[in-house]
Amino acid sequence: MRTYIALFRGINVGGKNKLPMKDLVAALEDLECQDVATYIQSGNAVLRSEEQDASLLSDRIMATIGERHGFEPRVLMLASEEMERAMRSNPFPEAESEPKTLHLYFLASPPERPDLTALEAIQGDRERFVLGDVVFYLHAPDGLGRSKLAASVEKLLGVPATARNWRTVCKVMEMAQQRG
Repeated sequence: MRTYIALFRGINVGGKNKLPMKDLVAALEDLECQDVATYIQSGNAVLRSEEQDASLLSDRIMATIGERHGFEPRVLMLASEEMERAMRSNPFPEAESEPKTLHLYFLASPPERPDLTALEAIQGDRERFVLGDVVFYLHAPDGLGRSKLAASVEKLLGVPATARNWRTVCKVMEMAQQRG
């Protein structure tokens, strides 16, 4: 049995794609996931599953939510080891003390032709970023809402992504560790 972290994109944002967490838990349990727990309403779940293919599990989850709620949110599945590796690779450890300023964008796949020049051109004076293999790290000390770079990451990398701040990353990793 593997422990996974499911990162849902675009649910419960601005009154759209409403998915109560109790409904999400029920859907995951109906897919034979075990030890399911969620963290905040924006779509973070930790679960255990016999399924070894994360992409297949992601597809099943999207289809189940689509059948029950009429929309299919993108679901990025990470094995707990992948989240742990992303955390260990954080290039901005000094920013961990201000967890709302440090963001990890989990990428659906490695970018083939990321436009790093364009990202550099729009980054704020105090912003810093590093592109890893499948994680884009952004330290935005002036806030994500003011960041032109944050709003353009997905477009300029050319791959689907979903972002979480350091506090959320730490909390879901803690939940995953409790499940083994």
